Amino acid sequence: MPNPPVPPTGATSTGKSLGTPANSLIKGILFMVASAAFFAVMNLFSRLAGDLPSLQKAYIRNLVVALISGLVYARYIRAEGREDLGRRARIDLVLRASFGLLGLIANFYAVDHLPLSDATILGKLSPFFAIVFSYFLLAEKIHRVQALCLALAFGGALLVVRPSFANPHIGAYLVGFVGGMFAGLAYTYIRILTTHGVSRHLVVFYFGAFSSVVLLPVMIFNYVPMTGQQTLYLLLVGLCGAAGQYCMTWAYAAAPARSVSIFDYSQVIFAALLSSLILQEFPSLPSILGYIIIFAASLIMFIANYRAAKDYDAA
Repeated sequence: MPNPPVPPTGATSTGKSLGTPANSLIKGILFMVASAAFFAVMNLFSRLAGDLPSLQKAYIRNLVVALISGLVYARYIRAEGREDLGRRARIDLVLRASFGLLGLIANFYAVDHLPLSDATILGKLSPFFAIVFSYFLLAEKIHRVQALCLALAFGGALLVVRPSFANPHIGAYLVGFVGGMFAGLAYTYIRILTTHGVSRHLVVFYFGAFSSVVLLPVMIFNYVPMTGQQTLYLLLVGLCGAAGQYCMTWAYAAAPARSVSIFDYSQVIFAALLSSLILQEFPSLPSILGYIIIFAASLIMFIANYRAAKDYDAA
């Protein structure tokens, strides 16, 4: 007997899509674009903070996120009550936070050593890695369109990375690529947690708190003194990171993922503008071609998901 069809992203537990009024869709798009802008500015401030260890930047960023998300989660507990987590959920929270932290550290390293737009597009490989990991962890099938998009995305990544011993920054490009992989794995665990009833507020707070505790010994023994300007930049990194995270959450709350997820790629546009105007960095022609291919792959997948969802709603 074949397996029952799985509802597409954005469907309710009863199987039908929630449906999104025009004003909610517009809000979702605006929140997603705002999220992309905040994350692009976050990476810019990380670069402007100068030659500081990536671990130190990640620590301060997540400490700010932990403080802000902790206040939000405390308010959530007062309204909804404390969550009763099982052993499996606690393990998944640790895995999500661990992989997310590795992805964040790799992202900061790539941002510090690569053109901003290159580092950004490598991070945007995470949705494609999430498809691969969902196959192994959630037994979700990879359909032909998804397989095509995966091949396109990784082909585009090769143009950005340009793997060659002649490339002096090959190590940083590989770190950025692996960072996108870890982020995709972290997103897969977010999906596992939220589908098992763990609130997003706890997922965000746990990530910030976990990484702040884990990195504290490293900070104590390897702390690099900062100027007032560097401290300000890293505080802004944390504030922009928190703002980007919550804008993304609000975007997915306002509209189905199939309708707004594609707008997350506007971060690459923001990053390219910021790096060219402020840092005087301009992407190479192979990188630009890689951006186009990766964006095309995400657009194809977006259209396929949207059509599948519409067909499901009409059934």
